[in-house]
Amino acid sequence: MSALASFPRITPFLWFDSNADEAVNFYLSVFKNSRRLDALPAGDHGHMPKGKTLTVAFELDGQKFTALNGGPLFKFTEAISFTVRCDDQAEVDYYWSRLSEGGSEMQCCWLKDRFGLSWQIVPARLPDLIRHPKAFEAMLRMTKPDIAELEKAAAS
Repeated sequence: MSALASFPRITPFLWFDSNADEAVNFYLSVFKNSRRLDALPAGDHGHMPKGKTLTVAFELDGQKFTALNGGPLFKFTEAISFTVRCDDQAEVDYYWSRLSEGGSEMQCCWLKDRFGLSWQIVPARLPDLIRHPKAFEAMLRMTKPDIAELEKAAAS
């Protein structure tokens, strides 16, 4: 039975140029409780050399994904992002530093990793904190979230 048969009905499918294996290995190194599930080698058809990986099924902390070596036709945009819920500042710092390495930082808890995929590194308390206008304003000025600063702004 293929890995897809055991996947949830809806699964993110990520299109990479030709570096899906590299991206999957990177994500597996960032997220604990993660694993490679299956890989499908390219056959005699298509744009990939025979034997190179066509797709990789993997799981990041319980969320299943598929990565495709699809070629240079499509690129990631900020229109799609993944949120990483963080319980404390140590988690924010860890995921921010790991995922932004070789990528770029953006405003309001967003970053783009070295593969062009957008991530939101979000403190679990953020929705409650930004209900306060001053905390919302503080978040708009931030790149990496600073929980203490958000709490201070929410209390003022």
